[in-house]
Parts: sequence; structure tokens; C-alpha cells
Amino acid sequence: MRLIISKCMSHIVQLKFLRTVVLLFLILFSIGIYAQKDAGITIDRRDKALDLLISSNATIETVASGFGFTEGVTWVQEGTKGYLLFSDIPANVIYRWYPNGKIEVYLEKTGYQHPDIWRVGMSLTNGKSQSDPKFERFNLSGSNGMTLDNQGNLLIATWAGRSIVRIEKNGLRTVVADRYQGKKFNGPNDLVVNKNGVIYFTDTFGGLLKEGEDPSKGIETNAIYMIQYEKITRVVDDIKNVNGLAFSPDQQILYANGSIDRFIRRYNVLKDGTLTHSTLLIDLSKESASGITDGMKVDSLGNIWTSGPGGIWVINPQGKVLGVITLPEDVTNLVFGGADKKTLYVSAHTSIYMIPVLVAGLP
Repeated sequence: MRLIISKCMSHIVQLKFLRTVVLLFLILFSIGIYAQKDAGITIDRRDKALDLLISSNATIETVASGFGFTEGVTWVQEGTKGYLLFSDIPANVIYRWYPNGKIEVYLEKTGYQHPDIWRVGMSLTNGKSQSDPKFERFNLSGSNGMTLDNQGNLLIATWAGRSIVRIEKNGLRTVVADRYQGKKFNGPNDLVVNKNGVIYFTDTFGGLLKEGEDPSKGIETNAIYMIQYEKITRVVDDIKNVNGLAFSPDQQILYANGSIDRFIRRYNVLKDGTLTHSTLLIDLSKESASGITDGMKVDSLGNIWTSGPGGIWVINPQGKVLGVITLPEDVTNLVFGGADKKTLYVSAHTSIYMIPVLVAGLP
């Protein structure tokens, strides 16, 4: 009898132990799922000033994924509501994403307008290893950067379309610029508008299949241009692979990214809109992580938030690095959105991410 009781007690203890192990496994498993769904951001905090810009427990959320190569994130505020626009360059479309999760095609054929898209746009991959089954290579035939003008119209750097286009309120497209001194642009990349309505944009070789060696190349040099009173002026051409642009809060300084050369230059903006006093703000060329100085934005305190090696670099106006935010993919562009401009939307190779911040971006 004692032996039977002893065996029963032994079985009960084993069952309790097994139930405890299973329960512990389920708890750990559920934590793992939660961490993947709402993962903490890895932040290299190099200056205490960053604590005023982004919380130590900030999280990153993937709001849309499965694209070819996203770019041009632009927030559009309409009253108390708003939405995000972004380009998928190889798909040659612009998508619209709503905060409720709905996503739809906003505009088609936003870059190259003809069927033979295999003849235009630099070749690129989705950032995955060639040994990865999800590896893809494609031509960047669509549009790139976007912004709003002072009337709320969408301006598009059409990249393989080799122009700057404005989308009118009635939906029609107006070509704002496609040539300089009679020669075609090669791949307008990014653009910004100042308080006076003057448009600044970068032109690159990226809209061409063979880039700088392409026989259809129009202009020989990558440069920054200005559109003022319908007149197009080349303002600087001292960046070999010029890319993203952003103004300081007072618009007396224009920042320009160096793309694959991974640096930022700054220029003083003169009263007539031209640029002078070209200065190297920061050089990230020796960083080992992947990623380039592509798109960037400036917050209301004057700090520069730029894509770069490893993620998003936050830099003060003097060129001091405040911190680096690491993301799952190489970053292409970013924008401050939401009614309070305190949500950072980030475009990467295949996805759009969202990060809450503590500082408002410039409108």
C-alpha cells in the first residue's frame, strides 16, 4: 500500500514539474513573439542630448512590407487626419498608407512612362544575400524623392522619368523641369522647397540603365539645381554622387548628402537663393556597416536625421554625432509625420517603419 502511494505521489510530482516546464516555455515563447512584433530599437547613444529627442524605450513598428525598394516617404496632413506617401521604385508606383493600416496605390507610372522599363534605371537588389531565396535584382524605373510645395501640391523627382513633376489638385501632371540648357536631366533624386516656393533638387545618373556610361546621358555632371520663377539654375556641382537635401530651421543653410561616398556637406543660402561656402559637415566613409547617406530631414531644434551606415544617424548642426538608431534594413529616407510631427516614418529596402520620437520635425 505504501509502495502504491509512493508511486502515485511520484507521478503527481512529475506531472507538476512537467506542467511547470510547459507553462514556463509558453511564457518565454509568448515573450519572443511580442518582442518580434514590437521590438526595441538598438540605439548607440553618444551624447546625452539624444535623450531629449528619442526615448530610451522607443520601439519600432513595421507598418508595411514586401516591396521592392521604397523611397520618398512624405507625410500629408489633412485637418486632424493624415496619410503617408512613399515610392516603390522598381514597381513604378506611389503608395498611400493610412494610420489605420489601409494601404492603396496612389499613383501609377510615377517615373518612366513607357513599356520598355528594362532599358532605364540603375540596377539594384533588395538588399538580401544572393544565397537567400528571397534575393531579387531589378531596375529602378520608378520615381524617387517627393515633397509638398507651399500650396500642398505633390512634387515628384521622377528618377527614371528624368524630370520634376507637380501633381495638380485635379490630378493632372505638370512637368516643372526636365532639361538644363537644352540637355536632359539624368535622374532627379530628391527635392525640397523653401518658404518662398523655390525648389531645390538633385540630379544624378541613377535614372539611367548604365548610369554615367549610358549613351542616353544628357548632362555630364551630377549637381544641385534651383527652380525660381520658372528659371532653372545650377547652384553647386561639388558632390560627385549627390543625393538627399534638407534645410536648417531658418533656411539659411542647405544640407546635401554624398550618397555612396557617405558624407554630408552644408551650404550657406544667399538672398537670391544661390549657395555658397561649401563645407564638409561630417564624413562617415570609414564606417563598416552597410548603408549610405541617402535621405535626411531636420527637426525643429536643428538636428539632422539622416540615413547612413547601419541605420539613422542623428547629428547636431555642428556635426557632432548624438546617436545612431539601428534598423533591420538599410535606410533610404525618412520623414516626421503625424499631426504633431513626432512620429518618424522610415523607408528601407522592402519595408516602411514607424518610430515615436520626442521632438517635432520641421513641417
